Order: sequence, then structure tokens, then C-alpha cells
Amino acid sequence: MQRKTAAAFGIAAMAAAIVIAACERGAQELTAPNAAAAVAGPRHAATQDLVGTPDLVVNPSVLASSWNVREEDFVEGQCSVEEGNIPTGTHRSLRFSVLIENHGDADLYVGDPLLHMDPNQDGNFSDQDGLFEFASCHKHFHFRNYARYELLRVNADGSLGAPVQSRKRGFCMLDTTPTQTDESPPKGRFYMNCGNLTLHGNQGISTGFGDEYVKQLPGQLFLLTDPNEPVGPGNYIIRVTANPPFVAQNGEVCPVKDPQGFCHMFKEKSYDNNVGEVRIVIPDRVGRTGYGPGAGQYKEELDAAHHPEAHGSH
Repeated sequence: MQRKTAAAFGIAAMAAAIVIAACERGAQELTAPNAAAAVAGPRHAATQDLVGTPDLVVNPSVLASSWNVREEDFVEGQCSVEEGNIPTGTHRSLRFSVLIENHGDADLYVGDPLLHMDPNQDGNFSDQDGLFEFASCHKHFHFRNYARYELLRVNADGSLGAPVQSRKRGFCMLDTTPTQTDESPPKGRFYMNCGNLTLHGNQGISTGFGDEYVKQLPGQLFLLTDPNEPVGPGNYIIRVTANPPFVAQNGEVCPVKDPQGFCHMFKEKSYDNNVGEVRIVIPDRVGRTGYGPGAGQYKEELDAAHHPEAHGSH
């Protein structure tokens, strides 16, 4: 995943994110359990804004301009193969970029993943708060249930069928893309490092910024030739939901509930603007260049040799 953050700041060795607090903790408390320690770390180009509430919005323009149906080779060692359970070989894929912006009046603050995975810092993760999972191929932590990707068929009468594929996605949250939605003057990025098992990170999304995962990254796709969920040609909707609602199961944490009683990973100003959609056409034939507005822009080596800083540039 080629992140704009890497190009701008050279964070070539950094990796992903880690866990946050228990179910009963409030939304703004879903920050680093030791906020003072996190702020006292390396000097940043901007200051935090924690007064108010974040509000995540999926940028539909990035989704609409980036999708691409193509044939590509999946080989041993790719993160999509190792973590996505994609069989090796040549497959047809639908790839797309996702930019999730913070339109709220406060940062979405996660902080240092290691303080969430190991609150008492004794080297034992048994006391983790359950908000992160370790991505073995990416070599960093992903924040659970950060987004949901769905592919829905458009029926002949224009109605939508049930999702033909649906995937939960965990992200490392960083300031990658200024959104220009903040009325204040442009500011520098504050959240710039994922962190990993040994390096402390600082995750979040500032007001006036977004976090972009480009289509070249592992997980930024639907496998159309999935043997269990094959997808034929036709009209479809790609739907991306940020901070999606869910029902906690099998010991999952439930940091906050909406008025309807569904769990979310963090509180927002509104849960009604978390969905971005684009209508697409999947053709009956495609080649290596692909079909769609993002055709010809893909570089397979980014999936094969993934780096956690590789967000950005759709």
C-alpha cells in the first residue's frame, strides 16, 4: 500500500495499529489509555484537537474514479493470498481505492497501539482491550471493524439485491490526505505512524484530513472468481461503510452503541453519513489493463511487497 504519508515524511520502517478501551468506555475515551505519554512523544507538525466529536465520511469521488476490473496474478507471499485466503493463480478482481475523511469538529484519536495491546506494559498482551488485530503479513496492527466493503447486484427493476460479497476491513489510521473541508487554515499531519510490536505509533485522523487506502493494497478488492462467491457480469454497487454498525459476538468489544442499539468502534457526530457508493459495470471480458476509470493504473508489486506506509495516490 503506497501511502502519501511515506512520500511526505519518509516513514519507511513504520507499521500498523493496536487496541483501544473496553466496551463501557465513552467515545472520546477511545483514545490512548495514556494520552499524556502519547503526546509527550516525538514532536509533530500539528497539535491535536480533542474537543468535540469526529465524523467520518466516505469520499465518493475517489471510489468512483478508481475502480477497475482486471485479470491479475496472485502468487505465494502476497498479503492478499496470505491474509485474504485468495488461491494462487490468475484471477479476475475488482479493485478500488477508499478515502475516509474526518468532517467532525475533533480528531478521531486512537494513539499508540502498544498502549492498547499492553496497557500495563509488561510485555504480555493478555490484558489487551480487543480493538486491534495483528496483520501477520503487513507486520502491524489493524483497528478492527473500521470499515465494511459490500458488492451488491443491481436488479433489472433497479432494486438492489443482497450483497454478493461482504468484507470487514481493519485499517491503520493515519493523516494521509488533506480534505479541505476544515474552515481553518491548512495544517500539518499529526497522526503519522502505525506502530508495530516494537515501535510506538500514533494513530488517528485529524479534522480536515482523510485516510486513504489505494486499490493497489492488499484487501482493496473483491475477488470476482472466488470459488465460493463467484461474481458474474452485470450492474453492481460498491458500498463502503466507515465505522459500520455490528452486533458484538464471540467476545467482541462494543465501545459505543447508537440509538438503535448497534455497536460501533467509536462515537461520531452522525452515523447517517458513513456510507459511500458507486454504481459500476462488470464486463464479461477483461484483460491485464482492465476495465473502468482506474484501468491501467495498477502495480502488482505493491501487493506483493506491501509496506504499511503505502496509502495514497489512487
